Formats: sequence, structure tokens, C-alpha cells
Amino acid sequence: MKIVADENIPYVREAFGTLGDITVWPGREIGAEQVREADLLLVRSVTAVGAKLLEGSRVRFVGSATIGLDHVDQAWLQARGIVLAYAPGSNANSVAEYVVSALVALREERCAGRTLGIVGLGRIGTLVRDKARALGMTVLANDPPLERAGKAGLVSLEDLLKRSDIVTCHVPLIREGPDATTHLLDASRLSLLKLHAAVINTSRGAVVDNAALLRCLQEKRLAGAVLDVWEGEPQPDPALIRAVTLGTPHIAGHSWNGKAAGTKMLYDAACTFFNRRFKWAPPTPPGGADRRPVAVEAGRSLDEVLRELVPRFYDIRRDDAALRAIAELPDFEQGRAFDHFRASYPARLEFRHTSVAVPAGRSKVPAALRRIGFTVL
Repeated sequence: MKIVADENIPYVREAFGTLGDITVWPGREIGAEQVREADLLLVRSVTAVGAKLLEGSRVRFVGSATIGLDHVDQAWLQARGIVLAYAPGSNANSVAEYVVSALVALREERCAGRTLGIVGLGRIGTLVRDKARALGMTVLANDPPLERAGKAGLVSLEDLLKRSDIVTCHVPLIREGPDATTHLLDASRLSLLKLHAAVINTSRGAVVDNAALLRCLQEKRLAGAVLDVWEGEPQPDPALIRAVTLGTPHIAGHSWNGKAAGTKMLYDAACTFFNRRFKWAPPTPPGGADRRPVAVEAGRSLDEVLRELVPRFYDIRRDDAALRAIAELPDFEQGRAFDHFRASYPARLEFRHTSVAVPAGRSKVPAALRRIGFTVL
């Protein structure tokens, strides 16, 4: 069996090499010529999958190491009997922990007592909700499909925007229809936010109208923004990068755990489809067992603990500095540098690999840390 894969899918050679002959390419260079003789194709979000890529090829199975499928023409694949697998939920916890890191960095004084508006209450949004509540935040949520399905307690998007101190987006990119999310936060809806409010987007760049957001920030009609996804990737607007409070190059879901889980999900699906034995599992997380427990001093509040703890194991400001450096490069180098940063991103372990020793009698702090994701001794 011949396999063509994006070279930046973690462990793709080790896993899929057990199934056949594998050839890897940079994702943006995978074209019709590369896949013509392939039986199995593995991509990420940078490769558009549809007729232009696959017409006339032998591909029978497409695996996308992503939680979304806006880069895939699903109807075209289905009409031609090509099986599609992807990795929903694989990096959900990674993205939720990124949001926690952003909240801690944004609200250096405290998170407790603030109102967080969550747009999209799927896998990631639900995890964000639970962690935000552990932070002591009041949570509002908007999700029209869930509301139509009968879920109670949701609010309208307009109500959420008016009442929230921070709004975080966790929706797929849907280009048309009643639940379209392209420019869901446009100029009109951004104008509903309080002057002290901030926006976080880790979903897809086009969910927020980037030009409208830039105007809001430049005119100080919004206190801040944290963007991990951008319109125009891999070359987002440098002016917007300079204007946001924190900006990162599409790495919110790039924890080691999330990436390894995504590869495992695709591998298992391929083994089932091609009727092969399961021979591969992700290796032990790098350095996970070597982390010493972190001791929390007595008398410190949860906010104080998190301001010290979170940046020690994921400091969002480092990724922000890297993106700002990319924005200062000559135009023709920015896109390549953006992709290179993502491809060479160092292993980032999720919070559960961090053990925290909390003094006896601090019942609220350890319970909150567990709900956020840390291992508490």
C-alpha cells in the first residue's frame, strides 16, 4: 500500500510505516501529482482536499489530523466512495488549557468574579466552561444547534456579547446556512462588547472579522484580544499582530498529547478500514516522568497560584513573542516562518503531567486545580 502524508503529522512515519510505503511532503506542497498513485492520504488543515487534488488518483482513504473539516470537500469524497477520518476532540483539552493560559495572562489581577462568554459549547467549549468555573468565573454560553436540540441554559449571541468581560470562540468554520460562522463576530457584533472586554479566538481565523477587530483595537473600543488563528494564514496582517494583546501562530492545540492522540485516531481508523492489525501506540510523553512536584505556599489564593504555576509549564507569552518577531520579517519570509514555527513547535505537555503539592487544609485550591487539569498530591 502506498501512503502520502503531511510531514508535520506527529509520528506519522512510525505509525503508518507499519501499514505500507510512506512518502511525506510539506502540507502546502501536496498536490495531484504527489497523490496520484497513493492508496491512503494523510493531511492537516493546510491541504485542501477535493476534486482538484484527488480526481484520477487511487486514494481510497483520507485521514485529516484535525478537529475540523473546513478544508475538505466532504460531499465530493462521499460521492466517490472515499472514506474520510479525522480527529475530533484529540486536542480539545490542549486548546482549553491554552484558553486558561490566556485568561491568566489577560487578567493578572484575578479571574474570579469575571464573566466569560463561550461561543460554541462542543468538546472544547465544554472543557473551557468547566475550567473557567474552577477559576471562579461566571459562564455564559451560546450554541444555536444545541439550543434547537433542547439544551437549557444557553443565551443569545447578542446577550452574551453585552454581558461578558471576555468572549472566547469555539465553533467550526461554516460558510453558509443558518449556522454560518464566517465573520460571526463582525463589526456590528463587536460593537456590542463592553469597552473593558476582550476577545479570544482559537477556532478559525475567519470566525472573527480581522479587519473589524483591528479597527476596534486601534480605536480603543475594546480592551484586548488573544488570537491563535488568523485570516490570511500563514501570513496574517502584521498590523493586527501588533495590535492584539497576545497573538500566537495557530498552536493552541499543539500539545504533545493532542498531536499524538490525533495520529492514533487516524491510525486506528486506517487499520480498521484496510483490515490490518493494530501495531502502533504513541510513545511515553517526553520528559513527563522527570517533572518534580511543585509545592504551593500556604496562604496563597488560587489566582496567585495560577499566575506562578501556569507560565512555568506553558507560557503563552513566549509564543506571542515569536509571532511578533515573524511579523517584523520581510513580507516574503513571513509565511514560511509562520509554517516553520508550527512544524518545529517543541513538545508541550498538558497540565496533568504537572504534580502540585498543596498544604493541608487548603480544600478549595486543590479541588480547583484538579478541575483545571493539574495532578494534585
